[in-house]
Amino acid sequence: MLLERFRRHLDERGLVPTSGPVLVGYSGGADSTTLLHLLHRAGVDVIAAHLHHGQREEAEMEMRLCEAFCGELGVAFVSGRADVPMIGEQMGIGLEEAGRHARYEFFRQAAFRLGAGAIATAHTRDDHVETVLLNLTRGSGMAGLAGIPERRDSVIRPLLLFTRAETRAYCDEHALWTHDDPANRDISFARARVRHRVIPELRAINPEVDAAVARMAETLDQEHRFLDAMAARALEDAECPLNGELRFMTLDCEVAFHRRLVEAMPSVLFRRAIRLATGAMGQALDHHQTLSVEEGLQHGENGSVTAEGGRVCVEWDADLLHVRDLSPDEPFRFPLTVPGATDAESFGWTLEATPCEASVANRREAMQVTLDLDSVRLPLNFRSLEPGDRIDPLGFEGHRKVSDLLSEAGLTLAARRRLPMICDILGVVWVPGVSVSNRASWQPNSKRGLRLNFRPYESVSP
Repeated sequence: MLLERFRRHLDERGLVPTSGPVLVGYSGGADSTTLLHLLHRAGVDVIAAHLHHGQREEAEMEMRLCEAFCGELGVAFVSGRADVPMIGEQMGIGLEEAGRHARYEFFRQAAFRLGAGAIATAHTRDDHVETVLLNLTRGSGMAGLAGIPERRDSVIRPLLLFTRAETRAYCDEHALWTHDDPANRDISFARARVRHRVIPELRAINPEVDAAVARMAETLDQEHRFLDAMAARALEDAECPLNGELRFMTLDCEVAFHRRLVEAMPSVLFRRAIRLATGAMGQALDHHQTLSVEEGLQHGENGSVTAEGGRVCVEWDADLLHVRDLSPDEPFRFPLTVPGATDAESFGWTLEATPCEASVANRREAMQVTLDLDSVRLPLNFRSLEPGDRIDPLGFEGHRKVSDLLSEAGLTLAARRRLPMICDILGVVWVPGVSVSNRASWQPNSKRGLRLNFRPYESVSP
């Protein structure tokens, strides 16, 4: 019985979230109808999510019929609208890809708004096989030839174990209303061409080709994950920590590796590793860009390659390979909370201010200092670095440019943009981890102090 197999599959794979409902992508087709009906019968709290693609006149009526079906089933229904042709034109992509983009964007927004714990889509084994073959025609690597993942982030695909024939038989058995999208038969679309022309020919060669392709995809997925783990370990061994004690500020936007260790990696591992590093920054290197990085390291002392999308850069010099996010950080200026903690979650730091009446002597490059409140000209604020900023460093005579001190400390551009300058009305009194001002520093004869502690931000669970 399909329901029992489905329940076993959910339990064995742990696909249902422990909290929140499951948002089901529901088009009214046999696959999504089966998924919605099975999840509902299995006792899962579901919400049906239907997107009107703005492509066919009958789509309005189909949306109302989908809503009516959910009403009869006792399932919550949410709908949205998208102009898929316009999205395709604006993004310079085909209708198939534009529709996919619109659907997942709608699902993500609806899931966030409704507090869903997961998004379930109704991909079957047939979709899985079609995807593998389509990716093969595009020259995909192991990740693409592994097909559709059963789980990716918040998206789950509980029907990958089942065939399209099984979903249609299930709907017939339970007399469930369904409708077919005409696009599924339109061979001007690549997927429909593979479905109706390529796969039947492959089945004529091997009637078990679907199972064979699915088995190959599973093997490739396992090997892909194993090689990813090896590449991640190689990157970990080659990493060169940046920014010293202030490293926590830029963990989300840059990473560096010792060039000699990266160059020593086997080519197949290096290519995978550099794609992992850029992927961690939210962008991807394509095949040609990956080769450009590899060839650049082999033939040039310095160079750079910008990932597809223009937001992440891979650059190298004689010593380091540096992967960094090029997105600019906006200048900031805010009053300092005294007493209390000031959190900069997006920059990864917390600044705590605590009044005190006694303290040990400050270290110039410390992450915690005590200011002499009788020497500071209140109020205090914190802001980003500005051109011409100067400070009288503890233990030195006269003033120096803060930018020179940041350079001598070996801080990257990202760290310099994110590091707060603690200022009174006369200027900079402390640059955390770099220098505290002579005039504002706690002295042996000081009576009133303000202890400042700069540390990594830690989120607090509700």
